[in-house]
Amino acid sequence: MAAAAVLPSIIQGGMGVGVSNWRLARAVSERGHLGVVSGTCLDTVLIRRLADGDPGGHVRQALDAFPIPKIAQDVLDRFFQPEGPGDTAYPLLPMYRHVVSEFKQQVTVLANFVEVFLAKHGHDGQVGINLLTKVQMPNLPSLYGAILAGVDYVLMGAGIPKDIPLALEQLAKHLPASIRLDVEGCSQNDPVELQFDPESLWDGPAPEVSRPRFLPIVASNSLATMLAKKASGRVDGFIVEGPTAGGHNAPPRGQRVENEKGEPLYTERDVVDLDKLARLGLPFWLAGGAGRPGALRRAKDAGAQGIQVGTLFAFCDESGLEPDIRAAVVERSLTEKVDVLTDGRASPTGFPFKVVQMGDSLASQSVYEKRDRICDLGYLRTAYRQPSGRLGFRCPAEPVETYVKKGGAREDTVGRKCLCNALMADIGHGQLKSDGSIEPHLLTAGDDLMILHRFLDGRTSYSAADVLDFLLDGVETREAAPTAAAAGATGD
Repeated sequence: MAAAAVLPSIIQGGMGVGVSNWRLARAVSERGHLGVVSGTCLDTVLIRRLADGDPGGHVRQALDAFPIPKIAQDVLDRFFQPEGPGDTAYPLLPMYRHVVSEFKQQVTVLANFVEVFLAKHGHDGQVGINLLTKVQMPNLPSLYGAILAGVDYVLMGAGIPKDIPLALEQLAKHLPASIRLDVEGCSQNDPVELQFDPESLWDGPAPEVSRPRFLPIVASNSLATMLAKKASGRVDGFIVEGPTAGGHNAPPRGQRVENEKGEPLYTERDVVDLDKLARLGLPFWLAGGAGRPGALRRAKDAGAQGIQVGTLFAFCDESGLEPDIRAAVVERSLTEKVDVLTDGRASPTGFPFKVVQMGDSLASQSVYEKRDRICDLGYLRTAYRQPSGRLGFRCPAEPVETYVKKGGAREDTVGRKCLCNALMADIGHGQLKSDGSIEPHLLTAGDDLMILHRFLDGRTSYSAADVLDFLLDGVETREAAPTAAAAGATGD
């Protein structure tokens, strides 16, 4: 198990694709709290950073530290463009399937190592990684890459990560690991597994590594109880996420009811009983609406270890958001002209998805209708059993006729948005399309965005340290001072 003298009071949320990047996580971890990198789509993030010329040389610094040099050199040789991509499209990796090439897995391992290594570099603080259970196919090599870099915590939501604890145990011992793949049309008696064998990477002995703590993200007592009692191994605590949190939300329990804007309505049935949760004997952190004055104190009074906060960190200077997008949101927040809609149709996953309403993004109906549907990244594709018995893969945000030909229901495509490409555009890695335009972005945030102006108090920019000072105001915590190594760290 990863050593940790003190459980964190504040966990920084693992947001979007590259929004919670290594710079943000490191800034939080240096202050003695838990900085978290997003592990979503990191293989594509890695090769696009290299294609952009790796400004500052940070990726190459991490590649030099990777314990299997030939893999790092191979990726560098294939994708590094010192002068940037110019007016050409970014290179594309093959999409994930049930079984992929050895190279595809190597890139995924390497990308997650790079992100965690950079987040941990130059200080003694703890770092976590956030993965989506729903994005199943990259998860095993992603976890292994993070473990090789010494990740301290793994956070997982958007699904039921029941198989992950045992996988962490196996991967930390460099042993083969497997998780069950969700396949439409397969019965419980016909399981399909995703498998990953770390030994395939190594020519010599692998280094000793530690199993990170595992914190599933839950929105109900029943899920927390099931994971605590029936998961494949040890669960170390929970993030309890309410429907005001950004990104994907759990759907409401019971019959679906919507308000006048089409948002799903949540009721008392969707409120987690914290007293009941505490009886499981595991620490928990409260998320969703926690970026407000006094939230940390109230959480501790309710028996929580602390809070997880995303939205305030998403718009700080260290976040991975493209600077113009970040500045536009902050400017609109100062005039209180910003809105977040819980869209029940946007995400191909079927989970409600919090969308910031911006006219130049896919949140705009005109921008959405103008975009030609394409599926060239494929992280949110789901597996299905074809009549032949083979596995196929489809996404309700792909071209409609393609989806229908694969046996998907036409009505499932209505309103679906390509989150893979849109979230890449959020961080300045939008793909160049054949017509010369760039893929439009789609921004997600929690309901706290609508009161961001109170925190800003007239400022037009702020740091992660400002967020921590705000959250800690009036609360006594054991916050670690930055280490001497951190104080002397360079290269930012």
